[in-house]
Amino acid sequence: MKQHLNVKRIGTVVALLLIIFWVIGWYWSLSPTTFNVKQRVSAQAAKASHPQIPGYTMTTTMIMVAETLLDKPGGYLSNDVMPPGILLDDMPAWEFGVLEMTRDLAMSMRKDFTRSQSQSVENKYIAKAVPQFNMDHRNWMFPAAESSYRKGIDLLYSYRKDLTAAGSGDSQFYTRADNLREWIKMVEKRLGSYSQRLSASVGSARINTDMAGQRNAKNKSQVSEKQVKTSWWKLDDVFFEAKGASWAMLQYLKAAEIEFADVLEDKNALVSLRQIIRELEATQQTVWSPMILNGDGFGMMANHSLVMANYISRANAALIELSELMNQG
Repeated sequence: MKQHLNVKRIGTVVALLLIIFWVIGWYWSLSPTTFNVKQRVSAQAAKASHPQIPGYTMTTTMIMVAETLLDKPGGYLSNDVMPPGILLDDMPAWEFGVLEMTRDLAMSMRKDFTRSQSQSVENKYIAKAVPQFNMDHRNWMFPAAESSYRKGIDLLYSYRKDLTAAGSGDSQFYTRADNLREWIKMVEKRLGSYSQRLSASVGSARINTDMAGQRNAKNKSQVSEKQVKTSWWKLDDVFFEAKGASWAMLQYLKAAEIEFADVLEDKNALVSLRQIIRELEATQQTVWSPMILNGDGFGMMANHSLVMANYISRANAALIELSELMNQG
């Protein structure tokens, strides 16, 4: 009788722990909402008595996005080795999407935004920050990924402080059309990849267009058609990675709208940027289904991946047009 009671108690404790883990996991898996870039940046500038000079808004937004990645409910989950974090996959996928967009912007800061010419010296703070953000997102010690990212954030703070220093700072930020175009072209490829991966949720035979437009070009694959399909087990990971990337890109484009306002007005491209922002805002709508559905394109059930792919594809097409506008005289 006593043994039966012990087994019952153990079962009750295990069931209670599972419920607790489920509730915590559900809460930690809620995606952060977007924030008002203009208001948040203005508040920080006023609090620190910083002048909002070129580069301040973009740098501050980058800091806020990276801090959200680390300080949201549950903290940074991608490298967790204990439950419930290790049992979650949607939020780690979201985190990786945010991280990828942050890495792209950091690289553009290093190569373009902080340099006046191709022969000019790179900024010392940004040059050190880039490898910190490139730490493996699943590294949990020696060093932990979040500690590396935190160092990257600290270096962004140092760059911003030097940027706003009255007369003595060496840091610069150049709001030129060619700099903006280089970053946009990098993002185009990232969004294009997400669009393809999301669309592959239903599986399809695709003509191999890898070498289209190149008469004599070659690669190791000579097949004329490819079968592309995302694994059923990876559907939600791809979806939430794309959602995280869209969330970060949305914040960065809002910052770019402020930083490059004069350039965008001169190129008559402000409306185009705002349309991209609107498309990306649609990607942040709440998913009311308890799981990511994968119905056929014209079937009775929804296909969340195709809906996300639609918004991202439209945003990407508009980005390509914006890139061309930046290239015009």
